[in-house]
Amino acid sequence: MKKLIILFSIALIGCSGMPSVLKNSPAVDVQLNEVRNNIAGFQGKPIRWGGTIIEVENEDRVSRIQVMYYPLSSSGRPKTDSPPQGRFIIQSQNFLDPAIYKKDAKITVTGPLNGIAQRTIGKKMLQMPIIDVENIYLWPEEKDSYYYSPYCTGFYPSLYYGFGSPFYYPCY
Repeated sequence: MKKLIILFSIALIGCSGMPSVLKNSPAVDVQLNEVRNNIAGFQGKPIRWGGTIIEVENEDRVSRIQVMYYPLSSSGRPKTDSPPQGRFIIQSQNFLDPAIYKKDAKITVTGPLNGIAQRTIGKKMLQMPIIDVENIYLWPEEKDSYYYSPYCTGFYPSLYYGFGSPFYYPCY
């Protein structure tokens, strides 16, 4: 019984929490607005931010990804059910392929703050903090799960991701 409890505990630890690439990198969880109000105070400090990809820009020696910032959950995943709080840019000396880093994909990065960039969005000039990428984590897409109801024909969305629902859904 004791072994079963230990195995169950290890399984829970392995299934939850932050991905190791993010957990093992030193970073400060600080909000975007705090950094915008004190760029000099955070310059060079390691930061952990996340959000959804807006666009990827590749130049000769640097790749940049513009990201819509969302606060992070305890697992480091961007909480996209919260309102977005602005934009930031990540930059890397490595090529960041737009076929992999697709628009609207969820991403979490760690790295030092490296100043601020000004970008024009429409007719508005925005200041976006820049993070030099040390670690980058592209979150797998979430898929809705479905279950089959013997009382109706067809599949119906579940209330829970990946587990199916024990509740009866009426046919529509």
